[in-house]
Amino acid sequence: MNKGKWYHTALQCLLALAFFLLFVSSSVFLTLACKPLYYLDIELLNIEEHSGFEKEEIKENYNALIDYNLPLSDGELIFPGENMMSETAKIHFEEVKDIFDLFKVVALVMLPLCIAGVYYFYFKKMYNYLLYAGVTTLVLPTVVGGLIALNWEKVFLLFHQIAFDNDYWVFDYYEDQVIRILPSAFFMHCAIMIVALVFIGGGICTFLYFFLRKRERLSLAKKEKVVQGSN
Repeated sequence: MNKGKWYHTALQCLLALAFFLLFVSSSVFLTLACKPLYYLDIELLNIEEHSGFEKEEIKENYNALIDYNLPLSDGELIFPGENMMSETAKIHFEEVKDIFDLFKVVALVMLPLCIAGVYYFYFKKMYNYLLYAGVTTLVLPTVVGGLIALNWEKVFLLFHQIAFDNDYWVFDYYEDQVIRILPSAFFMHCAIMIVALVFIGGGICTFLYFFLRKRERLSLAKKEKVVQGSN
């Protein structure tokens, strides 16, 4: 392998990684901002019945939590309802926001890198990064999806143990009443949506790779035909 080929292969691998990180971070924020997913779960998971709150009250408190975590928010988390969170729960939500802010930074950094990489390799007529990105973002979500299907509760517990260095995420049913409107099944649906969105991103990359390769082959065949005709 010559130096130039090695160099471009390494760059395409890095670009594929950038696409994967962009897909994951973007999928997290799209899922976070998708309030209708939760509104649907209010009915599907019988949150009104299990929480003891009215539907509108549930929505108001949930909206306050999501608005607090959205990228453009820098205010304090204040729930409309009373006794929704203790001091330790408040600290946990601050830590959760830090994680979402990290995803925001990743997305903002990866987006221009991906655009620049696509622009560079388009003129080089090199598209392997699309295949690398496609395979990565199809295989990993499949693995994660399989783990969720096998044992969501264990995955959910493991995630919290890895992401947080305390047990503030273990809410008290009476002092942290917000937990009543956030059943574990809802977070599973969020995880499924994130996996699905990343999977779609991988599918698009894979499709574009084969589409561009086919177009390139057709273009070369057409040029060869023209050359043969002129001879």
